[in-house]
Amino acid sequence: MSNDKFPKDALNAINKKVGKPITENQIKQIAGNVKPSTLTDEAQLRQLIKQVAAMANLPVSESTVNDIVNTVKRSGVNANSLETLMKLISKR
Repeated sequence: MSNDKFPKDALNAINKKVGKPITENQIKQIAGNVKPSTLTDEAQLRQLIKQVAAMANLPVSESTVNDIVNTVKRSGVNANSLETLMKLISKR
C-alpha cells in the first residue's frame, strides 16, 4: 500500500462492521507486508487472512478461511485491495 491515506469511507465501513476501531496505521502495517505473491501463495494468503481477522478481533473458522482463499483465487483480488479482503472476512 502506498503512503496515500486509506479511504475514510472504507475505514468507517470496516469499523462499523467489526464494531471495533481499527486505525489507518494498523491497516497500513499489515498492508505494508503484502506483496503480489501474498495473494497467490496459499500459505501466505492464509496467514494474511488470520492477521486481518485478529486485527479486527473476528473469529474466523478454517472453513471461512478456505472460502476466502477460494474467493481470492477465483476473483483475482490484487495486493492493493486489502479493503476487499477485510470486507470478505467481515461478511462471515
